[in-house]
Amino acid sequence: MLTGIHVKNLALIDEIEVDFSPHLNILTGETGAGKSIVIGSVNAALGRKISKDMIRKGTDSALVELFFDVSDPHVLDYLQEIEVPVEDGQVIVSRRITPSRSVSRINGEIVSAQTIKNLGEMLVDIHGQHEHQSLLHKHNHLEILDYFSKKVLKDKKERLAKAYDVYTALKKELAQAVTDEEQRRRDISFLEFEINEIDSAHLSDGEDEELAALYRKMSNSRQIMEGISTAYRLTGYDDGAGDATGRALRELSAVEAYDETIGNLRGQLEDIDNLINDFNRELSGYMSELSFDGEQFAEVEQRLDLINGLKAKYGATLADIAAYRQRSEEKLDKLKHYDVYLDTLKKRQKQALDELSAISAEVSKIRRSQGDVLAGEITQALKDLNFLDVRFGWQFDTLPDFTKNGIDDAQFMISTNPGEDMKPLTAVASGGELSRIMLAIKSVLADVDAIETLIFDEIDTGISGRTAQKVSEKLAVIARKHQVLCITHLPQIAAMADNHYRIEKEPKGALTTTHITPLNEEMMVEEIARLLGGVQITDTVLENAREMKALANKLKVDG
Repeated sequence: MLTGIHVKNLALIDEIEVDFSPHLNILTGETGAGKSIVIGSVNAALGRKISKDMIRKGTDSALVELFFDVSDPHVLDYLQEIEVPVEDGQVIVSRRITPSRSVSRINGEIVSAQTIKNLGEMLVDIHGQHEHQSLLHKHNHLEILDYFSKKVLKDKKERLAKAYDVYTALKKELAQAVTDEEQRRRDISFLEFEINEIDSAHLSDGEDEELAALYRKMSNSRQIMEGISTAYRLTGYDDGAGDATGRALRELSAVEAYDETIGNLRGQLEDIDNLINDFNRELSGYMSELSFDGEQFAEVEQRLDLINGLKAKYGATLADIAAYRQRSEEKLDKLKHYDVYLDTLKKRQKQALDELSAISAEVSKIRRSQGDVLAGEITQALKDLNFLDVRFGWQFDTLPDFTKNGIDDAQFMISTNPGEDMKPLTAVASGGELSRIMLAIKSVLADVDAIETLIFDEIDTGISGRTAQKVSEKLAVIARKHQVLCITHLPQIAAMADNHYRIEKEPKGALTTTHITPLNEEMMVEEIARLLGGVQITDTVLENAREMKALANKLKVDG
């Protein structure tokens, strides 16, 4: 549940902080007061694009914070998966927007925009002023059906997607496999050449690294010899460190009898002398073995050139070359046994097609069955919204070819008047009707939806009177199981509020600012009266508003 928002320096908002409650939260205010900016703030925090021009004039950044109380195990599992700590189900989503960048956080942890969007889709369902227009796009209709049917469709659709991937991969392989005889002979010859070139090199694991180290040593043998010789002289016993250590050791030996401490020091120096002696001896042995063999150097250089040439053609490492050879051998085997390979591939493709066809048929059967259930529930919801003689259903067609989503092409069909044939929704519904149809769909989906918070921004566009009353009742029904935030300009809907907030703007210095006021019961009545009566609110209007609020409260109790 969205427990509160904090917005600072965004558009008309200087700074607001408001707490929301469960059930139906209504937001009202004059046109231009900033009602949609509040919803825009929620959208911004949840990752939607926002213009940098929305930063309030005279400030260098804007901040939006959303506070959630989360109990859904799926959301908590997702937060654990992205390594965001959660205590007592409290989740804070924030976004700071500057002219150059924006930074999103969840419980203080910086996250990507996609992560915020993923979380937002689990927490809030936002229905904007023009979202009902999405019903005019036919591809959305099947998405709605699949969402409604997700419990029975989820596993089937996963199988469908996998079957489609297998089928398309085999179809592509078969298309690439079909070739003429002359081309097949050329491919065989080329593959045999490549395999033979790799095999004749007799590569061994790690050989390239060993050769590179040996080449580096041999190509720098002169510098190595000079450095070793200098080190041998400086640590040796001919005016070197060994000689100086030996003299020092003799001096300490001559006086150690006079002080026990000197004996200890002499012992340490003796160890050093032994180390220098051992080191000098090993250095001498290394020098005696060090030599430059021009013939060996040429062999190493030639071998490295061969290996590097193979790397340039077949892969960056010896393992890559071996993998390339393996793939080439598999291709060669297919080409040499082309008829068998082609026959096997065709059989595999047919099996994949049969499986894809079968699972597509299963999905189609479930969709048509669930479509009848959904159509019935939407029909009842539409009647609740004052579509008195409505008929609602589906038109299912079959696509010309399989897709990852099956083979169904479906769209909503509706008749809103007695005696009229059912027609595609896109050809019948007006703007106001579309908004009610979307509300009906949302109300039905709410029963299968784990998303706790629903936000409606002017769902009441184009309606009034009895229809507005029906919409308010439907919102109240949804709010029994979900938290609902609704921006409205209709008194019938405002009267149904469990919690009511008035959004106003006022001059503040040279700028205008928006603020939000939670309303008590009497203030709610006054706001309903304002929606009813406009500029002049008479005692009669106030009494009407009080009666409307009382009736709404009774209706909610009677349920």
